[in-house]
Amino acid sequence: MSTILDTIVAHKRKEVASRRELVPVKLLETSLYFKSQPLSLRKYLLREGGSGLIAEFKRKSPSKGWINQYAPVERTTLGYMQAGAAALSILTDTEFFGGKSEDLTTARRFNFCPILRKDFVVDEYQILEAKSMGADAVLLIAAVLTPQEIDTLGRLARSLGLEVLLEVHDGEELARSINAEAVDLIGVNNRNLHDFSLSLDTSMTLAEAIPNEFVKVSESGISTASAIGQLREVGYRGFLLGEAFMRHARPERACAALVQEIAALSKVESVVA
Repeated sequence: MSTILDTIVAHKRKEVASRRELVPVKLLETSLYFKSQPLSLRKYLLREGGSGLIAEFKRKSPSKGWINQYAPVERTTLGYMQAGAAALSILTDTEFFGGKSEDLTTARRFNFCPILRKDFVVDEYQILEAKSMGADAVLLIAAVLTPQEIDTLGRLARSLGLEVLLEVHDGEELARSINAEAVDLIGVNNRNLHDFSLSLDTSMTLAEAIPNEFVKVSESGISTASAIGQLREVGYRGFLLGEAFMRHARPERACAALVQEIAALSKVESVVA
């Protein structure tokens, strides 16, 4: 059955071919960020007492349309970091998510926490692009890549100092895609690709199947501190939230409120323990 991912990937391959002609690899390699040392997303998510939040800047989505078309990337991302987010996720896809490469570069100038390039990576060129933008990590989606492609793209990213977050949607994708030589973190997307429904049960079910050598990240459908508490109990240390923040007029304030709730919950749990 065809999904929105099929449409996105087909468009992405054409887009990458066009960008490669406009901006050759040699030009990407002149970026100042090619010589800089990326920050470790793993380490920031594993920090004791940290929120574990990967706060996302996302203007729209294929299923919801425009979420927050006019949010300023500078104020929003800096606000996320100041609120206590462990890291940032920046959508750079234009056609389907309303993002652009400049969003990530802008966020990089204003923030000193790890930044994940969120896009649909199907070509090695995009890994080089991510490095040139100032990203610290890249997303690879198991649903659109073969195990060999994950290995090739992941190893290239690591050779550039970038960390790799592998996204899976079910146990089959997880089983065929695990690769300790090319992946640093494994994210479970709680959204069903066929009907766009959301269920945290996806993350809860897959938790034990993810080897402990990978940092576990739960993505989509998370909006409360109690949900994060439940996910932490089964081993998750990263929590990617986009729409839950971006649907607010001031996303950074929504992030700050959740960070406070997480901190309060952590205090209660420590007292009970």
